Amino acid sequence: MAHNGQINNRRRFRWLVVAASVGAVVLLAAFVSLGRKEVPIRAARAQRGNISSTISTNGKIEPVDNFEAHAPASTTVNRILAHEGDRVQANQLLLVLDSADAHAQAARAQAQLRAAEADLHAVHSGGTREQVLTEQAQRAKAQAQVSNAGTQLAALQRLQQQGAASAGEVTAAEARLKAAEADLRLAEEKQTSRYSSQEVERVKAQAHEATASLAAADDLLRHSEIRAPRAGIVYSLPVRPGQYVTRGDLLLQVADLRTVKVRGFVDEPDIGRLRPGEPVQVTWDAVPGRTWQGTVLRVPSTVVSLGARNVGEISCRVANEDLKLLPNINVTLNIITAQAQGALTVPREAVHVEDGQHFVYEVVEGKLRRRTVQTALADLTQVEITQGLAPDATVALGSVAGQSLRDGTAVRIVNQ
Repeated sequence: MAHNGQINNRRRFRWLVVAASVGAVVLLAAFVSLGRKEVPIRAARAQRGNISSTISTNGKIEPVDNFEAHAPASTTVNRILAHEGDRVQANQLLLVLDSADAHAQAARAQAQLRAAEADLHAVHSGGTREQVLTEQAQRAKAQAQVSNAGTQLAALQRLQQQGAASAGEVTAAEARLKAAEADLRLAEEKQTSRYSSQEVERVKAQAHEATASLAAADDLLRHSEIRAPRAGIVYSLPVRPGQYVTRGDLLLQVADLRTVKVRGFVDEPDIGRLRPGEPVQVTWDAVPGRTWQGTVLRVPSTVVSLGARNVGEISCRVANEDLKLLPNINVTLNIITAQAQGALTVPREAVHVEDGQHFVYEVVEGKLRRRTVQTALADLTQVEITQGLAPDATVALGSVAGQSLRDGTAVRIVNQ
């Protein structure tokens, strides 16, 4: 009998366990059913603050007033008197190239110029000094011969009238006078027109060529010593003493890097928002948390294709007093096209668009109420609300479990 009682007690215990389990399941189902009536959401309050509309793009740092020195000819670097990063003054000697070939070229050009000048002087004066003296003597002799022939002819003509000279003698005297006059004309032409026009032009061309060669040699000598044209910083020095360089090779670069230029490209849809003078914020991944301030200098004047993008080129001036921004680095540009102080803002994810209208879901007494709003400026995280929402209103950002939000839905805020 005792054994049967134990069995009955075990059966009753099992039934109690089953009944308790069923009750727990029912209570859990009821709780879940009740919970489903309130959608858990994230929410935020509309609040006043400053907001700005920006255009973001990438850009490259460039010097504003850059000086580049290139090798004027193939030669060797003799001396380097500066280092990268050095601050230099105007007219400071920075680099010296080997100038032996330049001096030799200058000497040859000088000799050519002197010879050309001598030839040119000879052209203008009618020949060399010896030639001029010889021709002067020949002219004087010809003039004397003309004078004598004229005197003889006059005397014979008087004698002919007196019957003391024959006509043949007069004719011979006339011939001698004509020959003397011809010799005089030739002597005069040698003095005034010794050279033909072609010879004159050839001598002039030689003089011009010699002058140009000397100017080129002098220029080569001047550029053998590289001096800073203005105060600045040597930010690039790719050569070393003794290095052989060819014509056109870059020797060094100098600029005042306290102000730099940023060149960037803006997508076509944003170009209309750009204006000269708009503020620019520059960031560089190599210096996290640092922002440099600048302004837009030039806006795009045309649109070009850049890969799959249609873009316009802009340039900005940026203050760089601590010299952290280096030439040729890639940076991020945030161009501020509009700003508002004390604007009423909500997070971007709170604003929805339907049929061209903007609206938010305001949480009112535990339920969602759809509010049509007017928006203005927007940045990466916030949107300005100009109409349709009161300050400090609570707006839904989204459901925790991904449920759709609708007007009138009962909600429960789980984080704000």
